[in-house]
Amino acid sequence: MKPFLKGVLVDNSGQATVEAALALPLIMVLLLLLLQPAIVLYDRMVMRAAAAEGCRVLATMPVEQQSSCREYVLRRLGAVPPQSLFHEHGATCSWDVAMEGGEQASTAAVTITNKIKPLPLIGAAAYAAGVLDDQGYLTISVREECEVQPAWAAEGLGAEAPSGWIGAWTHE
Repeated sequence: MKPFLKGVLVDNSGQATVEAALALPLIMVLLLLLLQPAIVLYDRMVMRAAAAEGCRVLATMPVEQQSSCREYVLRRLGAVPPQSLFHEHGATCSWDVAMEGGEQASTAAVTITNKIKPLPLIGAAAYAAGVLDDQGYLTISVREECEVQPAWAAEGLGAEAPSGWIGAWTHE
């Protein structure tokens, strides 16, 4: 039985469909707007963890073996899917891994740079803001730096490289 309002029959059977037709596109656009920051955050988390691990490895490696440290970092970056939304992995890989320092230096640093293709709606806004490069990619960069040896270790053992102090405590 239909409700009766001031002598007129009221029929509300299609109202939910009209509201859903208006609300669904707005919800989809909001989800799309939240997806791009989530992708960038995921990339930065993986890149930052790989750079920190690379710093620790680089701090204990001789300069001649830095290429194996770079390969180690690239293996860690394999957690990022090779999709253009996460990482441009076309004819040339867009991972740029730069290393500074090593076991003989006072600090070790790893810088990782990545390029991603923004989603269409975000890409238009990013292009208007001028943050995209000439190919339409957004560049993300992360740098991690660590001391090769803490001050207390360098003072107490008197050697610069780990190879000089590895067995120092056995000679007492």
